[in-house]
Amino acid sequence: MLGFEGRTVLITGANGGLGRAVTKAFLDAGAVVTGVYRRGPAPVENERFSGLEADVSTPEGAAAAVRHALNRTGRLDALVHLVGGFAGGNPVAETSDSVWKQMLDVNLNAAFYTIRAALPSMLGSGRGRIVAVGSRTGVEPAAGLAAYGVSKAALVALVRTVALEVKHTGVTANAVMPSIIDTPANRAANPKADYSQWVKPESIASLILWLASDAAADVNGAVIPIYGKA
Repeated sequence: MLGFEGRTVLITGANGGLGRAVTKAFLDAGAVVTGVYRRGPAPVENERFSGLEADVSTPEGAAAAVRHALNRTGRLDALVHLVGGFAGGNPVAETSDSVWKQMLDVNLNAAFYTIRAALPSMLGSGRGRIVAVGSRTGVEPAAGLAAYGVSKAALVALVRTVALEVKHTGVTANAVMPSIIDTPANRAANPKADYSQWVKPESIASLILWLASDAAADVNGAVIPIYGKA
């Protein structure tokens, strides 16, 4: 098992379908976890878990999330950014201003603000792991998903840019790109789908856990597909 005893991990979107699996994986590995979500309930009851309601798609919310994690132990070893959302389903010519802005806010701006807030502490300590979860659509564009696809592609560009900027500092930044995830919400939205083809949250959590560990020190700027059988 990858040991995270004494390590502090900040997980955004911690009470979502994927967030619960990721939170459990880090707690099981011994980490002190701060979980952030826009509204409760908390994903778990554990003495090493502390939840915070905050909107990380704003600079203030992202800064508050990082402060909350740092105030617990004085360090931030890993940021796992899971916040994301889907809206739209329209081609460019039919995409509204509100959907375009919504997708950029939740899928790009939230990552930018949170990573920006986390970096000073990591750079100051000479160690840190940033793992952002995107989407297959961010590397394989699909017609009719204009706002969603562009926002996820921009997330990839952000993570790869950060990776270049932190090279040789002890900090790494990587992106994980799942296909459709087998969560209760996705099952409800796709009741006739073959769920056996979807990627399991626990599989993604295991990959994230490794990327946040010391064993992954040489992995930086990677954009890793995890598609299940889709």
